[in-house]
Amino acid sequence: MTGLVVKSTGSWYSVRIEDSEVIECRLKGKIRLDDRKTTNPVAVGDIVDLERDKDGSNQISRIHPRKNYIIRKSINLSKQAHIIASNIDQAILVATIVAPRTSLGFIDRFLVTAEAYQIPAKIIFNKKDILDEEMLTLQEEVVQLYRHIGYDCYEVSAFDTQDIESLKSLLKDKTSLISGHSGVGKSTLVNAIEPNLELKTGDISSAHLKGTHTTTFAELFPLSFGGNIIDSPGIKELGLVEMKKEEVAHYFPEMALKMNDCKFNNCIHVNEPGCAIIKGTEQGDISPERYQSYLGILNGEEMEWKPWEIK
Repeated sequence: MTGLVVKSTGSWYSVRIEDSEVIECRLKGKIRLDDRKTTNPVAVGDIVDLERDKDGSNQISRIHPRKNYIIRKSINLSKQAHIIASNIDQAILVATIVAPRTSLGFIDRFLVTAEAYQIPAKIIFNKKDILDEEMLTLQEEVVQLYRHIGYDCYEVSAFDTQDIESLKSLLKDKTSLISGHSGVGKSTLVNAIEPNLELKTGDISSAHLKGTHTTTFAELFPLSFGGNIIDSPGIKELGLVEMKKEEVAHYFPEMALKMNDCKFNNCIHVNEPGCAIIKGTEQGDISPERYQSYLGILNGEEMEWKPWEIK
């Protein structure tokens, strides 16, 4: 049999096979012994082959090649990484201008992570129904900032039928990784999109957005209209892929367009003479907010920089 891994609890894996049946499986010994650099050889989203053991239990005997994956860096000294999910069509961040406020630095951290793993990213700005005129204007400025770079943005309310229908079109027939701060209404949105899931508000996200957990798991849910949603831990838990400082600008699309014009090939775009990215920031081609996020990533800072203040 061949199936799709929808949940992992460490030693057991839930695998969806034909007719949407989900069965519990263990991992065949020889796979566990493979020389892998991750803490989990099997991840949510993996396509796997199954075989039945002599005692009647199901075992995963083969993992199909992945088209992509996204990892969380290990926090211990092993320098291993935990694969959050694989075979993702798009990564979607649910953000809010208020209640709670999502910083631009946090959004940029998400986008850089998705770029690093070659996963198309989109941003859903939720809770438009609670925004006053000033806040709506601010949200539109933020939306235009990211649309100008090339990212699709959606301004929605979980209680607007038309908004929910547009999100269904976004998710239809795709496997989508969904992330966002606790409190941004991710579970409320998912329940509006797919009521049959009946996710409790904060049921998954609140468990994974606190501190630095070592047992952080994603879970895949099928959509009745086609496709899958992978509910994931927060970006703080995912962490940024390790990269050389000279490579960071590659994951900012607007910087990647200009970096070849820098005077020096190893330019890290901080204070070097003839830097095209610094020049682009000064001329307004690159937003100062995005450039500050870039500097924060270079310095290994937590991406919680807030470029605006709501009174």
